[in-house]
Amino acid sequence: MEEKKKRISNTAITRNTAEFSQQTDNIYETVAMLTKRANQIAADEKRELRKKIDEFASHNEGMDDYYENREQVEVVRHYEQMPKPTLEATEEYLDHDLYYRNPAKEDLQAKRIEQELEETINAQN
Repeated sequence: MEEKKKRISNTAITRNTAEFSQQTDNIYETVAMLTKRANQIAADEKRELRKKIDEFASHNEGMDDYYENREQVEVVRHYEQMPKPTLEATEEYLDHDLYYRNPAKEDLQAKRIEQELEETINAQN
């Protein structure tokens, strides 16, 4: 049905919050990043499910509908048993599979470097 994914637990796990602030130095930034990634995963899964459900859409009635509905239920059941997008995003983050970039921090660092260069140039003159 889908490409092979790493097995992610579908149950709640107590996590060490210190692990979540290692990459970003801010737990709230990490939570915002995980939220965005979880939303992306959920949207992708929703698109996949819609596409598969649309395959079953037909206007024929009769015995075929019974079998198609059973197949449709199996597809939906599969998606219900998948781990939640938040768990997938968290696992990706902890495995360092996510690329994270904060443009605001990058702009601030660039300004600092620029100021240091100006100060160095002014000090030399």
